[in-house]
Amino acid sequence: MRYISTRGAWRDAPLPFCAILLEGLAPDGGLAVPESYPRFTSGEIEALRGLPYAPLAHAVLSRFIDDVPGADLAAIIERTYTPAVFGSDEITPVTPLENGMHLLHVSNGPTLAFKDIALQLLGNLFEYVLAKDGSRLNILGATSGDTGSSAEWAMRGKRGIRVFMLSPFGRMSPFQQAQMYSLADANIHNLAIEGVFDDCQDIVKAVSADAAFKHRLRIGTVNSINWARIVAQVVYYFKGYFAVTRGAREQVDFAVPSGNFGNILAGHVAKSLGLPIRRLVLATNENDVLDEFFRTGRYRPRRTAETHATSSPSMDISKASNFERYVFDIVGRDPVAVRELWLKIEHDGGFDLAATPFWAMAQASGFVSGSSTHADRIHTIRDVHARTGVTLDPHTADGVKVAREYLDPEVPLVCVETALPAKFAATIREALGHDPQRPAEYADLESRPQRSTVLPPDAERVKAYIVAHADGAA
Repeated sequence: MRYISTRGAWRDAPLPFCAILLEGLAPDGGLAVPESYPRFTSGEIEALRGLPYAPLAHAVLSRFIDDVPGADLAAIIERTYTPAVFGSDEITPVTPLENGMHLLHVSNGPTLAFKDIALQLLGNLFEYVLAKDGSRLNILGATSGDTGSSAEWAMRGKRGIRVFMLSPFGRMSPFQQAQMYSLADANIHNLAIEGVFDDCQDIVKAVSADAAFKHRLRIGTVNSINWARIVAQVVYYFKGYFAVTRGAREQVDFAVPSGNFGNILAGHVAKSLGLPIRRLVLATNENDVLDEFFRTGRYRPRRTAETHATSSPSMDISKASNFERYVFDIVGRDPVAVRELWLKIEHDGGFDLAATPFWAMAQASGFVSGSSTHADRIHTIRDVHARTGVTLDPHTADGVKVAREYLDPEVPLVCVETALPAKFAATIREALGHDPQRPAEYADLESRPQRSTVLPPDAERVKAYIVAHADGAA
């Protein structure tokens, strides 16, 4: 298995997994993707049914990671996916919700968000690869709320790693903010950017595009622009599929709340591997750029001033990085076409595929979509709780709201959970009149001392901070 960039880099000399693990963005600004997807036959998929989570993860991940010895990869996976970290042997259990809809629980990790599934693995992979040559890594990331805490908790205390995490100042829930800013580990640096998530993400891309700086400071990424994040999430689509089917020819729909498009992209990859996924139901909040695309063919990222601050803040994203990987697939994996489309975004503010041959490919890819408002999520949280006793977090409520619009009694639908409701007390209080339950270890979270550095949305200021605090800096 070798990797290329969505914009053409590495095509003449594709890279192995461990190289792109530490690379982040490609030199041309594109994202790493496999040269081709390794297909599973129907029989191979059925042979995986019933496997515990770690062996299932090894069966999937080993198709994408062939430059780590099999025994070493298996040991890393076994060390990552344990009941002690994720609460049960199931790791990502599936429970019925209502009317043929099921909930895939992927938020039982240390920071109560689905990001833990990938980032706990990523932390162990980073440590393994860096230990091979004694090298060090300065990780630069951006978060709208959950990636930051999951990354920091996965990387805290890791040898040879420092983390510089950008978050939008004042735009996360108090719980999300405290999860990050209360960490006292010396290798964790929180930078609160005076802007929105898209400003943070733009800074990460700008810093990564400075090849000399990136090489000199050994900059890596933990955002879902890192391919390892995506492939780790592919595993729980297999797990969810097996939980609601009896044979490998049965189809399943998945509903996924989407912000940066990484979670649902993992579903697209699983479908591309041969998993019988019929539809991928994408749910957005009021920041409905992706819903607009899948309804009309028009992709129109919003400006900072047009990005709404909502009660599902992890989805307050208007420029979804992983969308580029999806577009790469629907344009026939042609990097020239991708470069031309992203130039149109830069010059014209977006592009429209509706009148192009590519739109048929998008429509055939199995995506449908919808959006949800604050009133919708409050109603969904209240309604689901009254019917089932289950409390949904606001992002998962967005997913359930849109999933209900596409329910088919003939095909099971699995809604992918985003986070636990404890992270969003104000919204749960509004919907249900009481605070959500939270794990005992988080009882006093918001009252703990917090530390962060506030910076303007300026890549040069962020670079100066990294230089002053990077591993090995004076």
